Amino acid sequence: MEEDQRTSVPARYGLLLITLIAAYLVSAVTSTRWGGAIHVAFVAAVALLAVRHTRPWPPTAWLAAAALLATGVAAGLGAASESKLAMGLADCWDGLVLLLAVVVIIGRVLRLDQVTAQSIYGALSAYLLIGLMFAGWFAAIASFVAGPFFADGQPVSTANVQYFSFTTLTTLGYGDFTAAGSFGRAVAVLEAISGQVFLATLVARLVSAYGTSRRQRPPGE
Repeated sequence: MEEDQRTSVPARYGLLLITLIAAYLVSAVTSTRWGGAIHVAFVAAVALLAVRHTRPWPPTAWLAAAALLATGVAAGLGAASESKLAMGLADCWDGLVLLLAVVVIIGRVLRLDQVTAQSIYGALSAYLLIGLMFAGWFAAIASFVAGPFFADGQPVSTANVQYFSFTTLTTLGYGDFTAAGSFGRAVAVLEAISGQVFLATLVARLVSAYGTSRRQRPPGE
């Protein structure tokens, strides 16, 4: 009964989708070292928006939110520092938090009784989160692995890794940015596969079932 009450709270992902687009655009045009701290703030906001539909929050959820904010402050300071190690740890924090948000949103969308516009917004939000998540991991790889991350000496910046991540996720493959190392290439392949599987399964299924009930409840439930 408690689970049904929590999943019956209306899910609204329009604000989350707008926040994700804003986070991407701000990171794309911000080149100062404080841009990383701003990006961390957006990631924390996105994570809180992703889990806000679970009500009432259990005590463990409040502790997790407090831990998220506390570690987010540390990650923001690390992203704004000159230390390569601190920036790499901040990028790892970005990737892990966004992964958690993806899992929460997909689980929530799959539990909804009816496919609505909010379901589509949630799926699109999860897709953008995957691109931002891999961007964080690419930046972390660039910080921890010796040698250049991009071939031809392309600089590693938030805007560049996000551009590389989304062109990989969508399998556009312009070729202007490519991973130089084998580990970076392996992660890029995983992202390309994830993007295709996501579009071919969840998004396509939701669009085809838009406006219909995806789950029939037994009489009297």
